[in-house]
Amino acid sequence: MSTAYKNRIQEFKAALGEENIKLPTLRELCFNGIPFEGGIRSLCWKILLNYLPLDQTLWESFLKKQREVYSQFLREMIIQPGLAKANMGLSREDVTLEDHPLNPNPDSRWNTYFKDNEILLQIDKDVRRLYPDMAFFQRPTDYPCQLILDPQNDYETLRRRVEQTTLKAQTVNRNRSGVTNVSSPGKSLNLYPSNEYEVLPNGSEAHWEVVERILFIYAKLNPGIAYVQGMNELVGPVYYTFATDPNSQWKEHAEADTFFCFTNLMSENRDNFIKSLDDSQCGITYKMESVYAMLKDKDPELFLRLEEQNIKPQYFTFRWLTLLLSQEFLLPDVIRIWDTLFSDKDRFHFLILVCCAMLILIRENLLSGDFTVNMRLLQDYPISDVHLILTKAKDLQENSSS
Repeated sequence: MSTAYKNRIQEFKAALGEENIKLPTLRELCFNGIPFEGGIRSLCWKILLNYLPLDQTLWESFLKKQREVYSQFLREMIIQPGLAKANMGLSREDVTLEDHPLNPNPDSRWNTYFKDNEILLQIDKDVRRLYPDMAFFQRPTDYPCQLILDPQNDYETLRRRVEQTTLKAQTVNRNRSGVTNVSSPGKSLNLYPSNEYEVLPNGSEAHWEVVERILFIYAKLNPGIAYVQGMNELVGPVYYTFATDPNSQWKEHAEADTFFCFTNLMSENRDNFIKSLDDSQCGITYKMESVYAMLKDKDPELFLRLEEQNIKPQYFTFRWLTLLLSQEFLLPDVIRIWDTLFSDKDRFHFLILVCCAMLILIRENLLSGDFTVNMRLLQDYPISDVHLILTKAKDLQENSSS
């Protein structure tokens, strides 16, 4: 470890050691990357994402309260409905003229249960493929949720709900001529394709299952948006950062802390996921057009070239912007980009600068390429040096303000 890096760690420790943390100072430090050592990054993200208060004397009581709130969410949204379902149908009271499995009434307990299952299956499918090039999400967590795994709670877990729903969907299938085939439930069915993570034995849970639970709780608490594909890519890096914290007292509560930080991140980013807002000033279309508007200002020649080739910003910037570049780089590089994004007080404007910098850095390739070559470049971005990209984005920012 170089002397400069050691000094940098000391600067962070000094900033985080103040009873009242000075946010502008911390932001300035974090902008150029946050050290992982000593759990510094994990702690900084919790502050930058407006989770932890700046007054450190409040942390202990605040964290205790938030983690208890999250436990209550688990009880109300997973355990209690799971207990009810485990008992559903066992007594005649559960199937009444007013409420039964075919009841279309939106307030029906059964209707809610089936709708939740649709969301859960989509989440399950997505989280089973989270960062497949890394073993981390398939590994068991050191801190499985005791509330969920408590053998005293004989309830239908999310794991069992997925398995039951998948089994039912696979047992009854319709062939092309419309004849329904019901395969024997006794046959062993391959529920999990080879490219998806499998569940671990009872008593332990993989990191991807923790992420699934976070997303399910978020969907239940935010029915207006629920779950949209891509949210798994936003929660993944936050959970990974918190669940690899070297300090066990933080690592133990990675699930609850990730939930609240993800909720705060989504409160700033959720408009990108709401289709009805696409064309409003807060929607994704406006942001995609902002990338081209900035490019037109910074590099008119490149802008005209992309316009001539009819390469529209939505062909590639939709993914860049909604997923905060999490699909364009390897996870350690995504985390480094997010250090800078989270530390900029106007973080999503800085993201537009980063997208513009990415285009300018491959301008020669884009100017000489045809439509097909350029689309391939933009959908599989060729530069992996995120430091170079962030430096260019900072240059563009400084030139704008000068």
